[in-house]
Formats: sequence, structure tokens, C-alpha cells
Amino acid sequence: MGLDLANYEERAREAVKAFWGNRAAAIERQKLSGKVDQGERAGVTAGKNMDGFVTLLVDLVERNGLKDADIHLRRRVLTLPGYFRPTKLWDVLITRRGKLIAALELKSQVGPSFGNNFNNRTEEAIGTSLDLWTAFREGAFGKDQDRPFVGWLMLVEDCPESCRSIECESPHFPIFPDFKRENGQGVSYTERYDVFCRKLIQEQLYTVASVIAAPREAVDTGEYREFSQSTSLKAFVTSFAGHIAIEAERA
Repeated sequence: MGLDLANYEERAREAVKAFWGNRAAAIERQKLSGKVDQGERAGVTAGKNMDGFVTLLVDLVERNGLKDADIHLRRRVLTLPGYFRPTKLWDVLITRRGKLIAALELKSQVGPSFGNNFNNRTEEAIGTSLDLWTAFREGAFGKDQDRPFVGWLMLVEDCPESCRSIECESPHFPIFPDFKRENGQGVSYTERYDVFCRKLIQEQLYTVASVIAAPREAVDTGEYREFSQSTSLKAFVTSFAGHIAIEAERA
């Protein structure tokens, strides 16, 4: 029986529309209320803008046979024990019969400040995975726990600022060539995210890590673009659906 990818391309376009629509609505509500938290930050603090992607993931679980899974979406049931800290709050957790099946992070970044936010996002993702896998090694999820699916999905605003070449300097030692274009210029922030995701997978920090970019105008079209096969949304969805299908076959 083949995997059911839940018409993910169309669903992703709808999720992108909802992402930008929810942000715009949240900012407008903040302005009308007269609260200080206005502008871009309001779009982050006022709602769950990645909910369209969450709905897709939930549907993938159901369509690929894991009928008795517990899908946790509410904040009070989204923490896992850590090794370097007591707990970590995730965006989506899936358990079954007391076992951890999947832990998922869904993040986004919009302008105008890409530099600091990129560093914060990458440091957070690396620390989160290290904490989880060390806790896993130390038996935090039980002695009979199989290796769970751990996924990281990023949506970045597709705009001139996120796509322009960014110069980076290292006065003492050379920078890895991944962060340079063929002409010697530094890669953009969107390209950095692609490199980052590929390395997260390569180093087995995440089962799969994906990045897509969408412009604000996608509120009407849902258009988005990907950067490489291994970090594509299809790779994320296929890997996740495959993991769920395998779990569904377990007695």
C-alpha cells in the first residue's frame, strides 16, 4: 500500500495563504486596539500562523493508518523532558500507547530583521535537537522507546532582503564553501536556511528539516518555492508519512 501524501501541495498553498492572512489580521487587530505591540511583532505574538501546516500533519497521521495515535496540539501537553534543561515545549507531539512517535517544530521568519533572527533560529534548532537526543539516549522516554521522528519546518518571507547576497567574514580561518556562491559572494538568508537544513539532516540532528519561502503577495495565491530536493516540503511530507505508516504496522 502506497503512502498517502494528503494532497500536500494544494494544502501547503492554502497554509501559506492562511499564514499571511493571519499575520495581517493580527497586526490590524493590534493597531485597532491601540496596544503597544504593533508592527511585525504583532503578527508573531497574536496567533498560530503555521496552523495550516499543523492540520496537514494531522491529516497525514490519520491517512497513513495510525488511527490510535494521540496528537497533542495544546500547550499544556506539548512538553518533553530534556537533558540539559528540565523540559522543552514543542509545536506538535504524537504519542501512541505511551511511546513518543514524533516531535515537530514549525517555525517562520519574516523581515525586516533577518540576520539576528536567523542566528537565533539556528541556535535554537541545534540546541533543541541536542537536548532531545541526549535525553533519548539517557532513557527519558522509556527503555523500550524506538527512535522517534523529529522534524523541523521553516517558512521564510521571500523578499529582496532575504534573497540578497550576504557577505560574511572570518578573519582567522576560511568559511566553509557552502556559504559562498560560485562568484565568491556570500549566499542569501534563504540559501543559508537551505544549507542549514541539509546539515541538520546530514548530522542526524533531525529526521528531516525543510525550508520554503513565500512572498507576502502569496496571501492571494499561496505560491511558495523550495531550494533543494532534500530540504523540500515533499521530502518532509514523504518522510513523515513513511514513519507514520511503519508505526501503523506495529502490533
